[in-house]
Amino acid sequence: MTMKKQTEALGLPASDPVALGELVSYQDGSIVSRTLIKKNGGNLTLFAFDAGQSLSEHSAPFDAVVQILDGEAELVIGGEKVPAHAGQTVLMPADIPHAVHAPGRFKMLLVMIREVTG
Repeated sequence: MTMKKQTEALGLPASDPVALGELVSYQDGSIVSRTLIKKNGGNLTLFAFDAGQSLSEHSAPFDAVVQILDGEAELVIGGEKVPAHAGQTVLMPADIPHAVHAPGRFKMLLVMIREVTG
């Protein structure tokens, strides 16, 4: 299998520029997600949140980076509200409770960074 076909099977074409926001669509009353890459070292997942949708508070044992692609999100990290809008990036540190709320529709790329030990 060629490198391009291997990467496309994961949801992201190899060596081709893409507009990430176009790879996931809004759906009324829902949160839509699309995993682009899933590896031992981490994941890349796109999300499209309809207005009013939320991910409840939780924590993860590794860092997560949120890149807002469209609209505006309200993140809560360690009990503190963190508004973020298109073009902004926010680090959600490992083991700190966080939640995501959509005051309006928004899209984000979530990068999960796992620590890999040799």
